[in-house]
Amino acid sequence: MVATQTGPEQEGFYDILQNGAGDLLISIRARAGEPENPRIVYDGGKHALLYRQQGFSITLDFIHPDARAPLAHAESVLIVEFEGDEVMREYEVPVRFVKKLPLSPENLPTLPQ
Repeated sequence: MVATQTGPEQEGFYDILQNGAGDLLISIRARAGEPENPRIVYDGGKHALLYRQQGFSITLDFIHPDARAPLAHAESVLIVEFEGDEVMREYEVPVRFVKKLPLSPENLPTLPQ
């Protein structure tokens, strides 16, 4: 039985890196279990959703403005999950560009004033 989240889990710290060929890598902390049919949904704004497995999604908040256009135009990205300094797993994830993310306002954090 798969536990269902009440809302997306927020990724507290992540990096988006781009190599010379334009390929993107997103590093996040490792989660339990293997990803199943993972995908990223992105609307070109401040947030993206990583659907890691059915019933479990991760919000990537406050995407740097310099990373938004490359992510919006990417067909896929490499996700690397870390635990400390150790790579636990890596996998390629397709990126789907949408008009609006399926996030309700209460699931979006705000920056402190």
